[in-house]
Amino acid sequence: MFDKILQMNLLYDFYGQLLTKKQQEVLQLYYTHDLSLGEISEQLGVSRQAVYDTVKRTEKLLFEYEKKLGLVHKFITTKKQIQEILNIVEKIENNKQLCEVIDSIQEEIKKIKRLSYDILEK
Repeated sequence: MFDKILQMNLLYDFYGQLLTKKQQEVLQLYYTHDLSLGEISEQLGVSRQAVYDTVKRTEKLLFEYEKKLGLVHKFITTKKQIQEILNIVEKIENNKQLCEVIDSIQEEIKKIKRLSYDILEK
């Protein structure tokens, strides 16, 4: 159940502005504020069935948006890739021998650039 709540909140974050105000309100009450269908129906002055239908139709709509646009998938994929990059950087930073090699390479690059500029100036 927690996974569905998380999934719906992510979908809502990305596509919520594409929904009607009524759909936004119902989904916020249901998923964000964790109200029951009965509580929402009382608050909005509509039947429990109307709230249920709105939730189900809106969920379907959000899944359709994701199927067409794929923004949540791209977001999750990018987030995983960034974490992988950070893990690699951390490994490099923690490897003193590799850091020494990198420093050495940078020094050699500076020498090559200096020599190249000297040649160009002659």
